[in-house]
Amino acid sequence: MKKFSLGQYSQKATGGDDWQKKQKEQRKSMEAYTGFAEVYDQFMNNVPYERWAEYLRGLFLEYGVRNGLMLELGCGTGTMTEQMAEYGYDMIGVDSSEDMLAEAQEKRMESGHEILYLQQDMREFELYGTVAGVFSVCDSLNYLLEKEDLVTVFRLVNNYLDPKGIFIFDFNTAAEYRNPLRKAPIVETDEDDTMIWENFFDEESGINEHRVLFFLKGEDDRYDKVEEYHEQMAYSLADMKEALAEAGMEFVAAYAAETRNAPTETTPRIYVIARENGK
Repeated sequence: MKKFSLGQYSQKATGGDDWQKKQKEQRKSMEAYTGFAEVYDQFMNNVPYERWAEYLRGLFLEYGVRNGLMLELGCGTGTMTEQMAEYGYDMIGVDSSEDMLAEAQEKRMESGHEILYLQQDMREFELYGTVAGVFSVCDSLNYLLEKEDLVTVFRLVNNYLDPKGIFIFDFNTAAEYRNPLRKAPIVETDEDDTMIWENFFDEESGINEHRVLFFLKGEDDRYDKVEEYHEQMAYSLADMKEALAEAGMEFVAAYAAETRNAPTETTPRIYVIARENGK
């Protein structure tokens, strides 16, 4: 597969009637983060994105990806995409949510970075050529509820990476979803808006349900109610290794998040480094 530059992409919007129809048919877990995209960053302003990006960049440098084209899967509002662009990578961001990408494009206008955003399901993403590195963070892969979907994504990643290119991703384990702090509802108020976030973890299925309720102040001091329902699957490191092997990728290393320590049974979030291993 040929290498390419951002300039080879058309900047026209992706989508169309067929695409929209397909989106409606996808499971609700892949349609999360559509109703409150415009306030997502407002309520996530305590997330240490700069620190996460520094850690991510350090991993890429360690494994030889110093520059070139970089793809983020599940880029959301583009915060991490922007951070990696600041480090000099030519960024592409893929996300299935039109609303989240609209927020990302506003950030791009403010920063002036030449970031390409594509509205695509990560299980079906398409590029015009290969990239030096791919990453997916902020537990985006936990939204894939079936192992078969993981394998599908990993195969696509392997296909679009340069020879021996690097893929880095994080994921939440069952230890994260069992955290006692998740059992109580999270209530946050920012200015005139309020968020209520509840979690319910099913040990048998391994699925964690997020129920998110927003009260957003609108015109005439009236409040709009926005409710969303998300699902995430708790994966183990063994699950990820099996999916990578089935997809033909090479597992390289795994670390407890933001460290170089080996993960344990109680590690809540794990980072995995994998390598392209032939098309």
